[in-house]
Amino acid sequence: MKRITAIVLSSSLLLGVSAVSPSSADAAAKAYKNCTELNKTYKGGVAKDAKLQNKGGKTKFAPTVSAELYKANSKLDRDKDGIACEK
Repeated sequence: MKRITAIVLSSSLLLGVSAVSPSSADAAAKAYKNCTELNKTYKGGVAKDAKLQNKGGKTKFAPTVSAELYKANSKLDRDKDGIACEK
């Protein structure tokens, strides 16, 4: 009986840990050194909110919306409109 209890507890712990592990989307946001590097991955730049409008006018690509990614790269938002490296 003790052995079965130990197996059940072990398997529930393993399942609980794997269910809580972060996915690739939840991983830490990468900080890029410049807009050229960021635009290789995110062609339209990175916005902190989907409701933001670009102050600079028309852009070719829609920005990727990610508050964490924007926060990591906010230094690249030169016009301070909430969209870093818009293109």
